[in-house]
Amino acid sequence: MFHALYTAATGMTAQEINLDNIANNLANSGTTGFQSRRVQFTDLLYQSEVMPGAAATQQTTVAAGLQIGLGTLPGNTEITQTQGDLSSTGNPLDFAIQGTGFFQILMPNNQIGYTRAGSFQPNYQGTLVTANGNELQPAITIPPNATNVTVGSDGTVSVTLPGQTQASQMGVIQLASFANPGGLNSIGSNIYLPTTASGEPVVGTAGGSEGLGTIQQGMLEQSNVNTVDEFVSMILAQRSYEANSRVVKAADEMLQQLNQLAQ
Repeated sequence: MFHALYTAATGMTAQEINLDNIANNLANSGTTGFQSRRVQFTDLLYQSEVMPGAAATQQTTVAAGLQIGLGTLPGNTEITQTQGDLSSTGNPLDFAIQGTGFFQILMPNNQIGYTRAGSFQPNYQGTLVTANGNELQPAITIPPNATNVTVGSDGTVSVTLPGQTQASQMGVIQLASFANPGGLNSIGSNIYLPTTASGEPVVGTAGGSEGLGTIQQGMLEQSNVNTVDEFVSMILAQRSYEANSRVVKAADEMLQQLNQLAQ
């Protein structure tokens, strides 16, 4: 009987974490380049009263056994690797990735971070940076007198300067991919860091042989959060929490009746 109390408690705790994750997804439904997460659950240990396959007699074995589960545990939060909708901004320094890949960002500690948010602007030196001032890598510098900026689908950045009829190439925006993007470490500000689980980044040209996506200029990738799915998940989490709380109540009532019999 006491197992029911603790088992139901694990279910309630798991749904609290699930609801926290849903709240974060909904809070970032308008965040550029945000990729939603989904909680994966795993069952806990089992108390084996009779092991499956145990000997019933000298000639027979138990077919199924008798095992009582001890609840659930949130195992991990999986990043949903789906493409967000692309919206046109008209800003020539806004870039969206159509397909696989991440932009490379130089962090203040000289570590490379990775992001799907492609909103950039020039700093005082003309180098493209994020809203937090982190430089795009490889560094791209736009001359202050440039009259036009063009970025090809392969990431080639070209500008038109006064008095010139031909565009000048300023560099190439390279993308990075990972064998397991779900293993990346989220540190906030739409930035991911590689881990042992994600593997080392594979850097290449957009649309090249590495299977990377293409770059779309003047567009931004919106969050891939599906609000309808999140609201459905919220209802399911609430109902699961409610069901587990009823198990706690039922176990408590049964224990109360046992106490009355003992009096």
